Amino acid sequence: MPQDVKIWEIQSNNILREIKKSKLEMEERIENLLEKDISIISSDLLVIGRQVETDFGGVIDLLCLDHNGDVVIIELKRDKTPREVTAQVLDYASWVKDLSNEKITEIANKYLGEKEPLEIAFKEKFGEVLPEIINEHHKMLIVASEVDSSTERIIEYLSNTYGVGINAVTFHYFQNDEGKEFLARVFLIEPQQVEYRTQTKSTSKRKPPLTYEELEEIAESNGVGELYKKLVGGLTPLFDQKGTTRSTIAFIGIVEGSRLTIFSIIPGDSNSQQGLRFQVYIDRLAKYLNIQTNEVMQILPPDCKEYEPWKGAPRTLAGYFKEKEEVDIFIKGLDRFKRKLDQQRLTAEMWLRYFAPSPKFASRSSYVSRTLSFSVI
Repeated sequence: MPQDVKIWEIQSNNILREIKKSKLEMEERIENLLEKDISIISSDLLVIGRQVETDFGGVIDLLCLDHNGDVVIIELKRDKTPREVTAQVLDYASWVKDLSNEKITEIANKYLGEKEPLEIAFKEKFGEVLPEIINEHHKMLIVASEVDSSTERIIEYLSNTYGVGINAVTFHYFQNDEGKEFLARVFLIEPQQVEYRTQTKSTSKRKPPLTYEELEEIAESNGVGELYKKLVGGLTPLFDQKGTTRSTIAFIGIVEGSRLTIFSIIPGDSNSQQGLRFQVYIDRLAKYLNIQTNEVMQILPPDCKEYEPWKGAPRTLAGYFKEKEEVDIFIKGLDRFKRKLDQQRLTAEMWLRYFAPSPKFASRSSYVSRTLSFSVI
């Protein structure tokens, strides 16, 4: 039911003076306030996008991540009817649920701009590394200066009956006689209660990523077990991290400060006739190894084809490893490129250690980048 929120100022001699609620269309200001300080909703949120366009023609007011890497959609009610705002936030959720790690990172880095990449912003905000798999779950939050009984019923029904992660928060605006402004916050449902309902009542919980053992079993059952084990074993020491999803094992590298998936093996789409299915973000791999894309192409199986896994995805190639020899060529090629890059970095560090940088080099980083372009014999 609608909440009657009041606040008082405690004056001298413990005299209370009520601060009157003022009439102000807070939706006109609240988005800016939330973007500047999202902690007025929750300290467990990091804003990663504002006015984010969906593939369905909608625009999400604010997009956030929590410390688990789950996506939180924040939608302002503005002048929408209860039915419109609830339907709209559910429509946005239908788009968000399928966003990949890469797409969310792309949205975040575009919003964060030159401030810092998502991995650094997440670490600074939560004090921990960005999870390997993000967006395993998502939540919805409607923001308004008031919520009518129809919206309350819809939200309560979805949350209490089906465990949908949806809630509403109202902000009440006050102004005293001196013009000082105050803002009060009230949740329709206690956030802990929403979390509890989601965990206990949801019938559409997203399943956890498969384990390494489960993916290996799928590869074995599809007749590509030996290829799979050989490729995984060879790639593991060549990348910074690896992780799993419901269908892939992903190999991850740090590229220009961002932790990005570069190469994925897809055992479920593999078979003994075609071979072991893979996909590679070709430009990312080239940048990760500081080589040209044509050098990567030379060590990949010959039947690779370019495709777009999602709208706006980085350049992607996909294909099959049919023989162990093809895996050997790929692993040995990557290892050669990686060793060359490591040697370049070592050479640059030796130059910095034993020779004073020329004054024309403005900084250590610029000096390193120049020395990296030298040939190593």
